[in-house]
This record gives sequence, structure tokens and C-alpha cells, in this order.
Amino acid sequence: MVDESDDINTTASRLFSQVAEGHAQFRPYYPEDLLDYLAGVAPRRQRAWDCGCGSGRATQGLSERFVSVIGTDLSAAQIALAPSSRNVRYVVTPAHQSGIASATVDLVTVAQALHWFDLVPFYAEVKRVLVPRGVLAAWSYGAVGCDDDEISALLDEFRTQIVGPYWPQQRRHVENGYAQLLFPFQEMTAPVFKLEISWSLPQLLGYLRSWTACEVYRQRHGRDPVLLLAERLVHVWGEAYRHRQLRWPLSMRVGRLAA
Repeated sequence: MVDESDDINTTASRLFSQVAEGHAQFRPYYPEDLLDYLAGVAPRRQRAWDCGCGSGRATQGLSERFVSVIGTDLSAAQIALAPSSRNVRYVVTPAHQSGIASATVDLVTVAQALHWFDLVPFYAEVKRVLVPRGVLAAWSYGAVGCDDDEISALLDEFRTQIVGPYWPQQRRHVENGYAQLLFPFQEMTAPVFKLEISWSLPQLLGYLRSWTACEVYRQRHGRDPVLLLAERLVHVWGEAYRHRQLRWPLSMRVGRLAA
């Protein structure tokens, strides 16, 4: 496991800086219908804040739906890889210190990052910056699966056994779909969204290398754990550039600030 004595902000910044390029290249984009839904439940489409934005996966989608978007992240390395846009401003800062003016944000999003935050000060910051009836949406995606059962079984074994001991403790919240996290907002029932993508084997391996658990494994053992899986996957995948359908369970919590 990641050293739990580390300050959580320090740990997160260090780990995600080390895997920044992998995140930027190989993390899946979020469904368009998810972003459409969020734009639809926001009271206006003036300003969105994407907190823990990483390399801008959700930020860019929001920029197509809001007049202006602010993306914040602890990792300068992650933000440096985010694509620029005329209506997006990126800031390197902790989640609870956005620097955004009070009551100016219609939608706050947290994509695959809420489990890293110090929730009490972060929620206070969200309540400060949201307009009345503004919305907070946080989502995560869990274990990757495949349309081939044998490949799915190999991926599960890799995730739970090979790199299983090297996941940060916060990973448990991703596994349970954020169900046990504090969420002090007027909660809404969100639709069910699908996160699916068609990838080749090299793309899948690139995604696996972006896992924080794989980075910790590399640091501890001095070798790439993905190579252990790749040797087995090549026998069942078929031609390496054949595309297979991959899927992730997507969980979301959405809440509104009281007027």
C-alpha cells in the first residue's frame, strides 16, 4: 500500500505526477450523455469548476457546454498535458483552495478524484463557490472488463493479486462506487451511464501502466508489472491491433446546493 503516513495531498501529487503522461494518453474519455446530463441539471451554463481535473478529460467536455470552465489539480505535471481551450483556465491548487469567487459556479465536477480529497474542507469550498441550486457531481469508474471472459479474468487477477497490495487505501471507495463517502448535498438520482471503449492491446497496456498501483509496484521492485500480464494476454487477445470492447462500471453521486 501507499505509505499512509504521507500527507494525502503530497501522496496524490507525487503519484499522479509520475503517471501524468499515461493518464493523458490512455485514460478513457467520459460519455457525452453524462456531460449532457450534468449541463442539463446545472441552474445555468455560465461557469463550471472541474476539480482534480488531471489532464483535462472532463474539463474539455465541459468547455463545450459552459461559457467558462476552471480546471484545478494538485499536479502541475498533469495540468501541463491538458489541451488548451479559449474558455478554460487551469490552476495548480489543492481541492479546498480553489481561489474562485463565492457564488459564481453553476456546476462542480470531480471525475475519478473525490476519494483523494480531504472532504470536509473541500465540501465547504464547494458550498462557498456554488450559486444557489448549484450542483456537485462526482463519479468514478471501477475495474475494467472485456467482451472476452478469459481476458476479463486475467485483468481481474492482475488488479487484485499482482498489483493488489500496491493500491492506495483510497481505492476502496472506487470499488464501492463512492457509496460510503460523506456527501452533504440534496442528493439526486442520476441516470445510469456506460463507460465503454474499443481498444487495441497496446492501448489497454498503456492504460494499465497509468494505474497508481503499477507505479508503486515499479518503485518497489524495479520492473514493470504490466509485462507479466502482457505475456499472458498475447495468447488470448489475437492480433495485437485487433480492437476489443472494454467496459468499466461507472458510479455517480450528484447533489444540489440548497437555495
